[in-house]
Amino acid sequence: MKKQELIHLHGLLAQVRDHCQERTDSPIDHTAYDELGVRPTSIHKSKTEHKKAVFALAKGITGEIDVVDEQPVSAAAD
Repeated sequence: MKKQELIHLHGLLAQVRDHCQERTDSPIDHTAYDELGVRPTSIHKSKTEHKKAVFALAKGITGEIDVVDEQPVSAAAD
């Protein structure tokens, strides 16, 4: 994957994270991502740094999805 494509993916995941945070009551733990200090707008950062940020974001988002999926679903139809 080219650096430009990775930065684009990074931006998309950042938007997904923001959307998830707006829709959930509990905050999503993104300390690993925040500690990296790499944002989608940090175009001067290396491809490797953006790759680490993408993986950290994805891990935080999927971790929250796993928590949401574990909640019981009502058997009644809407």
